[in-house]
Amino acid sequence: MGKNWSLGLTAETDPRVARAAVGHRGKRYRRSENDRRVTRGSPRFKAPASDTDWSADLAYAVGLIATDGCLSKNGKTVAQVSKDFDLLQTFLTCVGSQARITWSQRAYRAQVCDVGLYRWLESIGLRQRKSLTLGSINVPVGLFAHFTRGLLDGDGSVKFSIVVPNPRRYPLHTYPRLCVQFISASEAHVRWLRQQLKNLYGLDGWTTVSKKNRTNPLYLLRYSKHEAIPLLNELYRDASAPRLERKWRIWNRYCSEARPTRVWTSRRSDGMQT
Repeated sequence: MGKNWSLGLTAETDPRVARAAVGHRGKRYRRSENDRRVTRGSPRFKAPASDTDWSADLAYAVGLIATDGCLSKNGKTVAQVSKDFDLLQTFLTCVGSQARITWSQRAYRAQVCDVGLYRWLESIGLRQRKSLTLGSINVPVGLFAHFTRGLLDGDGSVKFSIVVPNPRRYPLHTYPRLCVQFISASEAHVRWLRQQLKNLYGLDGWTTVSKKNRTNPLYLLRYSKHEAIPLLNELYRDASAPRLERKWRIWNRYCSEARPTRVWTSRRSDGMQT
């Protein structure tokens, strides 16, 4: 007989199993402390009971999931994809997971299997196949900057360059160009984000649509220099908060290299400035 000879047999169908069952009937067994298995899995996610239970790390992680994250069809797995290995490490720390990071063709991937986290994300506005249908997300106002920084690090950009308008005649005439950009395939989400940033920080921004080589258009929310400066000041106000160093260094370079420029105004016929 092999090691697993009793698999599939019951006391009703095999006399040997019946005799073994009689010998154990009525007895109680207790596993010793030394024999107990040590569970090494990640702790279960504990959903915030109210807005005050949120943390900056959690708001940042929600921003990342809203951009490059995915809620799987099995109802329990949250996947995050990025080309930045460090960003996925930060994401796992923010959600309290010890999941592995693997390389998947063109990017790194981390999968967090947690029903509690999955259902909580659904309750605040995230869903399966969200790329085209994402709308508003229920994030506390006090932590909206951390959430927005997650959106920026997930699928946004910070661009800084020194422009020479007329290099032939005025090669020494330069000015710094700074732009912050958010990208989404959901028009409703871009409209909501633009309105929230206007309500909180008084920033207007503008939106454009890109349809180049795509079945579904991409919606871009942009802020030029004189609105990008106060926006980035808010997003990076807390130096200890999680962030993607690569994008923060662009902002830091602007702060250290760019000279200040005034906001251009136009004079109206009634003498008022706009």
